[in-house]
Amino acid sequence: MKVDDQIKAYINSQPEPKRSEMLALHELTLKISPGCKLWYTDGKNSDGKVVSNPNIGYGFYTIKYADGSTREFYRIGLSANTTGISVYVLGLTDKTYLSAAYGSRLGKASVTGYCIKFKSIKDINLDVLEEAIRYGLEQKL
Repeated sequence: MKVDDQIKAYINSQPEPKRSEMLALHELTLKISPGCKLWYTDGKNSDGKVVSNPNIGYGFYTIKYADGSTREFYRIGLSANTTGISVYVLGLTDKTYLSAAYGSRLGKASVTGYCIKFKSIKDINLDVLEEAIRYGLEQKL
């Protein structure tokens, strides 16, 4: 199955209103970065065991490991969770940046080193979330 089809199936599998909100955030991220690399992870490890929620990914950066090996991973992640939606901004070197720059302006959201979690997009300032997504996609490592 193509990544686009996996993403559509994942979004469509969500109950309303989460489905519509996930679709709106997907479209917002594509508007910010049209043509970006898209990813879909089903949350399962190589043994088929569920280790995380499924994620839609946008953009990419290269992770460099201590042994000299590298791999690509997405910059922005979008995931449904049991209480709402999570937006991940990955690859940031300063784990306090998201909270300091956006936390007080986002509204009803919890912000950690790389995750912005909220119950509904009605609870947050969407313009501020867009700023955070844009920041994450534009970072150069």
